[in-house]
Amino acid sequence: MSDPRLELTYEGEIARLTIRRPDKLNALDAEMMAALVGLAHEVEQSSARVLILQGEGGRAFSAGGDIAAWSAETPEAFGRHWVRDGHVALDALAQLAIPVIAAIDGHCLGGGLELAATADYRIAEAQVTFGQPETRIGIIPGWSGTQRAVRRFGAQIVRRMALFGEVLTAAEAEAAGIVDKVVPEGQAGAAALALAEQVLDRAPRATELTKMLINAAEGEEGGRILESLAGSIAAASDDLQLGLAAFRAKRKPDFRRR
Repeated sequence: MSDPRLELTYEGEIARLTIRRPDKLNALDAEMMAALVGLAHEVEQSSARVLILQGEGGRAFSAGGDIAAWSAETPEAFGRHWVRDGHVALDALAQLAIPVIAAIDGHCLGGGLELAATADYRIAEAQVTFGQPETRIGIIPGWSGTQRAVRRFGAQIVRRMALFGEVLTAAEAEAAGIVDKVVPEGQAGAAALALAEQVLDRAPRATELTKMLINAAEGEEGGRILESLAGSIAAASDDLQLGLAAFRAKRKPDFRRR
């Protein structure tokens, strides 16, 4: 599934995913969330070694979930589809094997902050603010704003934003560990590109494996990572070749140690 409001481009081994819905502050609806999953899969299958995630327009990185879309859902559909589908989409980004850099040149609130949390590195322009206003309108931060955000930013700063409504400047977000680097207005894109180029100077497989191990330590995707690493080891073993040869020959494999 594709969506014209999401644009995936490549500059050599650097992929760039841009949310192009500035008239709605880059808010995401159900169709866009479904498309995000497919785009993440496309990036995974490509030769890209790093992804830059950004919003268009400069007013908002992303306003998160489109209120007009989710407020029309029944309570059952909201929980079963909207929240769960949002998790699927954001998990697909957070669990990419390659590093993800968020270039934040507009305000980053609610679901936009949850989207930014999927990145491995966040660059914000100095004028940007950060917060979790969901409880003010009677809803919760439902796209892992109480889970991944806590793992990556820390529980107390999430409490301050989600429970008490604290809105942080970019400098305050950097001090709190939400942002990794603050740059002047208009420079997030260039800073993200320079950082992406640094990733290309590092060994690709070692970088991917290191990210996987960090994600596992953080509780992001432990089971999948363990099976992926173990599967790679098994696939490289002589045992697999023996087993496949025996299967094709319709005989019992000889797995005695040599």
